[in-house]
Parts: sequence; C-alpha cells; structure tokens
Amino acid sequence: MLNELFAILAPIMISTGMGYFWGKSGAEFPTAFISRIVMNIGTPCLIIGVMAKVEVKPEVMGRVALATAIVMTAMGLLGWLWLHLQKLSIPTYLPPLIFPNNGNMGLPLCLFAFGQTGLALALGSFMVMMIATFTVGLVLVTEGGWRERFTSIAKQPVIYAMAIAVGLLVTHTALPRWMANTVDLLGGIAIPLMTIALGVSLATLKIQFLSRSIAFSLARVLGGLALGFLVCELMGLTGVSRSVVLLQSAMPIAVFNYLLALRYNRQPEEVAAMVLVSTLVAFAGLPFLLAALL
Repeated sequence: MLNELFAILAPIMISTGMGYFWGKSGAEFPTAFISRIVMNIGTPCLIIGVMAKVEVKPEVMGRVALATAIVMTAMGLLGWLWLHLQKLSIPTYLPPLIFPNNGNMGLPLCLFAFGQTGLALALGSFMVMMIATFTVGLVLVTEGGWRERFTSIAKQPVIYAMAIAVGLLVTHTALPRWMANTVDLLGGIAIPLMTIALGVSLATLKIQFLSRSIAFSLARVLGGLALGFLVCELMGLTGVSRSVVLLQSAMPIAVFNYLLALRYNRQPEEVAAMVLVSTLVAFAGLPFLLAALL
C-alpha cells in the first residue's frame, strides 16, 4: 500500500517541488504565458483526447459533474452563512471556500490513482469548477455587468473543448488517427505544466494571518471532503465515480482565487496565505485519504 501511495503522490510532489525551487531561485518563469498555453491549448486538447478514448458512460460523467456542482453550491451556502455570522467580507473570503484546486492538483491525482477513467471523470468535475469560477466567481469579486462575465466565459477554449468531447462521448465517435495523435501530443503538456506552475506560484506566496488561514484551509479541505461524502451517499455514487468526487471535493484553495483577489483588490495577501496553507494541509492529508479510497 505504501508503494502504491508513493507512486501516486511522488510525481505530483516532485513536479510541484521543482516549480517551487524554480520560483525560489529567481529564474524567469513566464507564469502568464504558461497559463495561457495550458488553458488555451494543453487543457482543451487533454479534454478532447481523453474523452475520445476512454470508455465512460455519459450518465456516469453527468452524475460526477452534478455531484461536484452540489458540493460547491452547499459549500457556498454554508460559507456565506459562516462569513455573515463572522461579519467578514463575502467577495474576499467566499471564493476561496467555493473553488478548489481540482485542476493543478486534482487532475494529476485522479490520473495516477485511477487511470484514464479517473482522469476523464475528474475533467468533468474540473469543467464544473471552471464554469462556476467564470460565472459565480466573477459575480462575487467584480462590480461589472453581465456582458463582461459572459464574455469571459465565451473566451475560454475549454468550454468548447468540453462540448466537443461530450459530443464524441455520446455519439461514440472516434477521432481520425492524425487528429488523435495531435491532441494527445498537445494535451500531454497540460498536467506537467500545471503542477510546475503550481509550485512556482506557491514559491511567491507568503503566509500571513496564520490563524485565519488555518481556519479557512481546514474549512475548504475537510469541509469539502465532508460535503463530498454526504453528496456521494445521497446520490449512491460508488467505485471510481465516488473516489473522484471525494478527491476533487477535498482539494485545497485554488491559486486562481489569489489571481482574482489581486485583479480586483480583494485583500490578495490574505488570500495568498490561504492558498499556501491549504495546499500544505492537503498534502499532509492526501496519503490518508488515498489510503482510504484505494
């Protein structure tokens, strides 16, 4: 069991560690450019390539996506109530509770733990998070109109890639060999760059407001896991679907929350501390969670 856990966690920890030390070294890392490559080329190709090959029933994918949406909605409602009682800023503190890092961390974890099927289901969960981030997330942190928010969604290639992928999955259509090879090649850059970029981002963040950061980190990781477990029980999810929902629900605060806070001046230093502390909490708890799921 220890060897299996190490085989799952080692690639993520090593690649994230490489990014961390890269960031600490002061060497140039074009984060904005890398992020655009990942989101505009790597991830869309990864989605299409995986969905075109994996044997997953559309209804199974839909149940995982629905479960993820319910968990995020429940976390949002409970988080809003908690913040209201604590008289804390909703635009600042609610997004970190709602949006987990089920891309940079969740996708590789599900891949190494459950193979291509796990990755395919995790991509369904990831898409729910992406759509929610560019709708609910922007509603929370911005004061712009709906046109700006829908324009942001329409500019995301992953949205169109998911539509294509679902079409392939539902119709059982195979890609031509040249196209399959192309999307596999380009999609292969997504996960390594995600984990390295995560490490670089963590290297630039500082821990401040420690007690509050710990509280929010535990709420995001343990609260997400508890809600994921409850939703899985209510929906009767089993097997890989259940494991993927639980893993994705227990992911730490996404780095994107820091970027939103920085862009819209929502106390970015404190959000950065939450991202860093929650990631450390998640890494500490992952061996135990994986041991229970495998």
